[in-house]
Amino acid sequence: MDTSAYHRSPFSLAISVIVVSADSGPMLRECVRQLLTSNLSLELILVDNASRDGVPAAIERAYAHDARLKVIYNHRNLGFGPAVNLAAKQAKGQAFLVLNPDCQLQEGDLHRLLTVLANKPKAGVIGAVVCDADGRPDPASWRRDPLLHRALNSMLGRAGEHVNMDAEIPAEVIEAEAISGAVMLMPRAMFQRLGGFDEDYFLHCEDLDLCRRVRDLGYQVLLAGDVRVAHGKGSSSRHRPVFVSRHKHFGMWRWFRKHDPAARNPLVTGVVWIGIWGHFLLQIPGQLWRRLLRR
Repeated sequence: MDTSAYHRSPFSLAISVIVVSADSGPMLRECVRQLLTSNLSLELILVDNASRDGVPAAIERAYAHDARLKVIYNHRNLGFGPAVNLAAKQAKGQAFLVLNPDCQLQEGDLHRLLTVLANKPKAGVIGAVVCDADGRPDPASWRRDPLLHRALNSMLGRAGEHVNMDAEIPAEVIEAEAISGAVMLMPRAMFQRLGGFDEDYFLHCEDLDLCRRVRDLGYQVLLAGDVRVAHGKGSSSRHRPVFVSRHKHFGMWRWFRKHDPAARNPLVTGVVWIGIWGHFLLQIPGQLWRRLLRR
């Protein structure tokens, strides 16, 4: 993969920002506003997965004068990865930034991420520390492969290849096994070499899958620990908790079958299947009750 185009001044690098919305609510407006106030050379591709809240159309009207914004409307919810892949086919940037619609990315933080990309020849994908409204980092910002033996060791309190992922994230660029899909910057050439996101994931775990495939190619997954991005945990998940949970559990199942060596054992595979879908069923009553209380 020729990465020479990415290792120069980061501020001359044309970037395509890809945002996927699905009834994402008013936070999407602020996400778009902050991106389009940037002085960097960028285009913003907003892919809407059949939202009914009218926000994407309102944004398109509000920025009709700004040629940097392109809105793609899907007539059904394609899922996260397929929507990103659709946008990538039309993107013109030398680098892609995949950004959740409930993330507020400051221009200085975007500068920093581009600087890391420019200075790290083996960077395959770069993430940031996503934080809640109180500034607390999401543990998903700094992750490891969810291998079965790790989960069992953790449950049983066993020592082994333990890494304290709950430790404070260093305010520097560090190598990780996986980063949060809420903020992912990568060279266009890397995205194309991977074939984009695996479209057999509808929602959740496609970011873990992509990070694993980057590492399998011999490139680095990096976390810019000094970049903190406010992440609102979007409204689409709250409106459809069972729908989202079902796809999250399916993503866990697919990742296990695709990447975990333990999946080679049919007996283990059967037990994991029962565990994943049993966990999904047990969560449904609580999810429906919380949704009812919000109403």
